[in-house]
Amino acid sequence: MQVAVVTVGDELLVGDTENTNASWLGARLTERGATVERIVVVPDERDAIAREVGPLSDRYDAVVVTGGVGPTHDDVTMDGVAAAFDRDMVEHADAVSYFQTHDSYQFADLTDGTAALPEGARLLENEVGVAPGAVVENAYVFPGVPAEMKAMFESVAGEFTGTTNHVEFVHVDAPESSLVTPLEELQAEFGVTVGSYPGDGVRVKIQHENEETVHDAAAWLRERV
Repeated sequence: MQVAVVTVGDELLVGDTENTNASWLGARLTERGATVERIVVVPDERDAIAREVGPLSDRYDAVVVTGGVGPTHDDVTMDGVAAAFDRDMVEHADAVSYFQTHDSYQFADLTDGTAALPEGARLLENEVGVAPGAVVENAYVFPGVPAEMKAMFESVAGEFTGTTNHVEFVHVDAPESSLVTPLEELQAEFGVTVGSYPGDGVRVKIQHENEETVHDAAAWLRERV
């Protein structure tokens, strides 16, 4: 399953907020066996959101959109997603029912538009916040507050599938350039996927769907570097 992630927020673009949602979603989707093909950051602009979500929806199996969901002036993500699929924003019957039966607040006290979703969307309840999420065709729209986003993702995590890879890291205290030949030999010998991440030394990430293959490949590399 190929997935694109769209994170929405001016604060992400200017560096006021670290984009931890993208990192978390990338890791969690990978754990589920999905392949994250794109991570995109867009401003709090309806048309900018629509321009990204529409083409990504056509290209990938699913699009995960997070941020800009709520009742404030710059929360325009639902409008952008609705525009991407040429749908109107409407007061959603399931959202109204959800809010009317919620114990923490009264529906009449909510900001106008809180129960509005793209027409025909599937409601995603917000277990730890107020603003609901939605599924529109193959686009999953979550709030940007990390706790709310994580809880909402977990409620639909089973819909993201694929081949789960086993992973092992090998730390190498050597320049990355010295690993070109050993890593080529490693891939040829075991058929694993390899990534190298320089920093304090080099972290070599070894992946394969077979756990024993990963373990043997890691042991092979440790003996040679």
